Amino acid sequence: MSSSDRTIETPRGPAAVRVTDPVGPVLSLLVLGHGAGGGVDAPDLVAVHDLAVGAGVRVALVTQPYRVAGRRAPAPAGHLDEAWAVVVEALRVPETPLILGGRSSGARVACRTAPALGAAGVLALAFPLHPPGKPEKSRAGELPAAVPTLVLNGDRDPFGVPEPAGPVEVIVRPGAVHDLRKDVATTAELAVSWLRSHYWAL
Repeated sequence: MSSSDRTIETPRGPAAVRVTDPVGPVLSLLVLGHGAGGGVDAPDLVAVHDLAVGAGVRVALVTQPYRVAGRRAPAPAGHLDEAWAVVVEALRVPETPLILGGRSSGARVACRTAPALGAAGVLALAFPLHPPGKPEKSRAGELPAAVPTLVLNGDRDPFGVPEPAGPVEVIVRPGAVHDLRKDVATTAELAVSWLRSHYWAL
């Protein structure tokens, strides 16, 4: 496999992108975003990246402009979505299935933008259904209503676990909290198995 780093200019500042290609033919493009205060080196993102690349997927890890600028506090949702859309359009390849994904805040961005960007699927790691202790503030409406989506959440996640509905599948990881560190290797295997079931991975 081979990796390359690039900067993509967006209306919200430069985003950083690392693209890793598999050794053989590319079956799909998986674009992954990070959580609100973290980066693309989160254990679940790294595990999914490594396993997916080994299964014939081109994986792009996207660092949002606010993180590139050194800020930890996330930008407003509209700014995140705008920058993400520009990056995805720059990365997409005709005739190659596009899967959007990420963890936590990055999963929300992927879910919100997937329909407009024409994504074939969405991989949502630790989708934050609601703020901790505030189940009445549900974000279930952000999950795509017509795009095949896999949500992988821990059963001890204080941000909650969405219910499966329509094209949204939910796999609950036993003993895992929001960071999905517990048995992260199996979480990555479940993600790539889902990609494989749609012929997006070997």
